[in-house]
Formats: sequence, structure tokens, C-alpha cells
Amino acid sequence: MLTAISRYGARVLPNTEELVAGCKARGEFIQGPQIAEFEAAFAARHGLDPSCAVTAAYGRMAFYYILKALDLPPGSEIIFPSLTFWVVPELARVAGLTVVFADVDPKTFTIDPDSVERLITDKTRAIVPTHLYGLPCDMDRLLAIAARHNLIVLEDCAHALGALYKGKPVGTFGSGALFSFQTLKPLNCYGGGLALVADRALAPKVRGLIEALPWPSEKRVTDRLWTGRLQRIFVKPWVFSISLFPVLWISALIDANPDVFLWEKIRSLHPLPDQYTERFPNAQAVIGLEALKYLDQWTAQAQANAKYVTETLSGIPGIQVPIAPPDRTHVYYQYCVIGPEGPKRDELVVRCVRRGIDIETLHVDVPPDMELFGTVKAEAAGARRCAQALQIPAYCGLRRDQLERVATTVRDVLAEASAAASSPP
Repeated sequence: MLTAISRYGARVLPNTEELVAGCKARGEFIQGPQIAEFEAAFAARHGLDPSCAVTAAYGRMAFYYILKALDLPPGSEIIFPSLTFWVVPELARVAGLTVVFADVDPKTFTIDPDSVERLITDKTRAIVPTHLYGLPCDMDRLLAIAARHNLIVLEDCAHALGALYKGKPVGTFGSGALFSFQTLKPLNCYGGGLALVADRALAPKVRGLIEALPWPSEKRVTDRLWTGRLQRIFVKPWVFSISLFPVLWISALIDANPDVFLWEKIRSLHPLPDQYTERFPNAQAVIGLEALKYLDQWTAQAQANAKYVTETLSGIPGIQVPIAPPDRTHVYYQYCVIGPEGPKRDELVVRCVRRGIDIETLHVDVPPDMELFGTVKAEAAGARRCAQALQIPAYCGLRRDQLERVATTVRDVLAEASAAASSPP
């Protein structure tokens, strides 16, 4: 039987179950000392005081409480990239702000500083650089723009834990930053997030808002851990091959898109769902504390895998592989290439899926094109181009033989398509 390879992989500790069982045995499943220890370790990794790191139920809610702590005037404008997960700007709207969308650079998938500056008005109060797929934004230019216009910088580091810009970790350049610990993220705590607040005056306000929230129920946390466990199991090659992959294979044949059933429903988040307004439990903090010990190893493996795929795919006409400018490091939360668009792109997906390699257009949004946001001020030509990119498996959990199979299969399919496109009719 053909063993299929999922586009996603989860970073899993060898002793997750033992860690969780230990919390229960000590009576520290919900509340416990490891929350503060995890926050301190996370802050230390970024060269900050323990008080600067505050865990939250979700990365998105870490961002929300940073916004609430800033207490910006209602209707203040906040600039996001036009290529981002819809939830983050939606929560800015829930916080009473007006969202504006700057374009992205198609070479890096990150926010374009020139577009940001064109969109600034007298109502603009903040910029949100999103280090998409694990590559830092051009922070020097963005910080210079922020300084010229007296703007706040809030980093979205959901994809980029471990990435560096000029030797300095992302999340430490602005007043605050959000990190996500969802199952497929660089640090897997089976959910949750963290506000890293470098602004010492702002940090206690964020902490005060989050620590005033109720604790989650034991059932809620247990369900979350089981959901994450199922997610990590279903992306294992042998399980994926007999469960999700047949659906994807059939969908590729009939031109259907099953992704709409796999991802969070796009909707207004006002009022906030109950599970959003809770605290981060000790059981997940214990997992995060242990996972931090492996983070550098995981990052190095993801970078090595990406290097191999890049070397394999380089030189194919019409294909743009990810780049990492020399002043920053890429942690490759996702490995995305830009190539043919429309029907030609869809045919590439079908060919790879038929050979057991799960590739697809990437799961990220162009919010100014979404009905949810209505009519907004935006520039998005580059974002629309980037949204056609293909996500290729290159995550750290792939064995060498699996990685080679992914790279050579995608190379062969892309080369075949390139040759067909250049052939005379």
C-alpha cells in the first residue's frame, strides 16, 4: 500500500502522557507552579524578565489582551498584512479598533513596509508585523516607520518561535508580541498561547487582565489534550494513509476542497466564545516547559529539511522557493513555493496527491477579500499572489527517506509541468 505523507507534522515529546499524569497525581492539573516556571523560561529565552511573559488560553487572546491593555481610542486604525490568519484582525475589531491591510512582499510573504507607510493616517496607532511561515519581517524598516509616525509595534510570532532578525529573537522588537502553542505550531502545548510584553509599563496591565480570568474546567483541558493527541496521531504517515488521505485523494479527482471542513469556521467573534476567556492550565505549561528543551533541535532539523528541499527544487523554471535574507533566520513552520496559478496549480496538486504527497494551497487568508471584514482600506495584490502558493511537507518529523521522496516527487511533477508549458503546441 502507498504510504502517504501529510503536509503537516506535529512536534511531540516522548513523555507527554507521563508529564500530564504527574500533574494529575500532584493535584496540579489546572493550577500549579509550572505556569510561572514556563513563563520565566520563555522570557529568559528572549532575554526578558519573567514578568514580561504571560500565558493565555489562545495566542489570539494574548494579542487581544495586549490591545485591551493599550486602551487605544475606539476606532483607532491598526495595520495588518493582507496575508494573515483572519482571527487576529477579527479580534482587533472585537477590541474596538479599525483594521487596515497592507500588502506583502511576494518574495518573503511578509508585510511590505512601503505599503504600510502609504496607508498611515492620523488615526493609525499600531502596526502588526506577522512573521509568516517562520520568516522575520524587515524589522529595521518597520521600526523606523513606527518611530517617524509615533506608532506601536505588536509582533505576530505565531509561526516564528526561534526565528532571529540580526541575531535578536522575534517577539522582542515591539511593545508586545503573541505566540501560539497549538498542536501544529513550533512549540506544541496542545493549545494555548503567550503574550510577550517587552514594554515594562504594559506588561503588568496585560497580566492583570489575563489573571482576572477564571480557570478552565478539568474536562475542558482533558478534551483539549485528547483533541491534540488525535491531531498528532492522524498526521502520522500510516494513520494518515488510511484515514484522511483517501478523502484528499478522492477530492483531488473530483475537484473538491475538503479543507473547508478541517479549519475553523469564519465568523464574527463578538461576543467572545467562553473558552477564549479562561486561563492557561498547568498541565499544558508542564508540556511547554519540557518542549522548550527540544525547540532548538526541532528548529535545526526543520531548517536542514528545508535546505534539502530547496536544493532539490532550485533551478526549475517558474518556481520560487522560500528565501531567507542573510540578516534573518527562517524556522520553516511551513515550506511554501510559488509557481503556476489557477488550473495549472490545481493539476500539480492532483499529480502530487496521486503519488502520495499531500500538498495544497496554503491555509492562510487574504482578509480584505473576506465578507467578514466588509469594505476595508487595503492593498493586497502581492497577498493574492502569495495565497496561490503551494505548501510542501518539510517539517522536522520527516525521516530522511520520506523527505527525499517528497522532494523528488514534487521536483518531478514541477519539472514535468514546466516542460509541458514550454513545449510548442
